[in-house]
Amino acid sequence: MELSARNQLKGKVSNVELGAVMANIKIEVSEPGVITAIITKESAERLGLKEGDDVTALIKSTEVIIGK
Repeated sequence: MELSARNQLKGKVSNVELGAVMANIKIEVSEPGVITAIITKESAERLGLKEGDDVTALIKSTEVIIGK
């Protein structure tokens, strides 16, 4: 996936918690170890995120965006 964002961390989903509206996604990365992305439930379901998935965390300002 080609993107203009430079702050990208490759990792593996270690936990998915779906709420009524939002989803809490834990991603294991080599440094700093684990980051947490708070994304909409709709996005988590659309990406089909589950434990063990390889993903890329894109960091822009105060948000973390997940690409699969």
